[in-house]
Amino acid sequence: MPEQPEQQAPPVQRLRVRYAKRGRLRFTSHRDFSRAFERALFRARVPMAYSSGFNPHPRISYAGAAPTGSASEAEYLEIALAQVCEPTAIHALLDEALPPGLDVIEVVESPGGSLADRLEVSRWRLDLAVSRDAAAAAVERFLAEEQVLVERMTKKGLREFDCRAAVLTLCVDASERGAALDLLLRHGTPAVRPDDVLRGLAEVSDLDAGPAPLLTRLAQGSLDGISQELTDPLR
Repeated sequence: MPEQPEQQAPPVQRLRVRYAKRGRLRFTSHRDFSRAFERALFRARVPMAYSSGFNPHPRISYAGAAPTGSASEAEYLEIALAQVCEPTAIHALLDEALPPGLDVIEVVESPGGSLADRLEVSRWRLDLAVSRDAAAAAVERFLAEEQVLVERMTKKGLREFDCRAAVLTLCVDASERGAALDLLLRHGTPAVRPDDVLRGLAEVSDLDAGPAPLLTRLAQGSLDGISQELTDPLR
């Protein structure tokens, strides 16, 4: 009879982490970040709970990672611990162990339930090297459309989908680069990304966003039906 793998003890505490991707670290892929985060946990000697099986791994749940190349002030994950720890102590340990640009903003104890279910909407800032007037005209045309089809290469090949339906609000302001778009984007399947919206703007108006638009996720959460503001997923 084959030897059975050792069964690990269940977690005694779960912590939720909000972190940022800033500067050059916005080009870090999700896989690169997950490796860096696991190394940081090891260096910081965080008492992680591990999965059972022949290849145990630390219990980490990632939720709604931003696309590679995007900066973010609102990335989230959850870790499971084998010992009860103060969230503030884990915050300090992780912030010291992670490289500058991958910065821990907040650590709180999990209230239970699914973290991913709390991340329904994202607010983005899109800084473009175009005039405010050109951006405003493109946004007006985009919002007037019921459907805007764009294409993106996926793991299953080239896929066409509607990027308009996921856009809840889209408005324009001036910025040092030219124009800044404030975008409220609903999560869904397929997931519509800010660069999909930029392609949609180009489809309806020929707007050229330039070679290097700066895309920054400012917040994630659920949309409050009364105030129309994003709720804090850690609360």
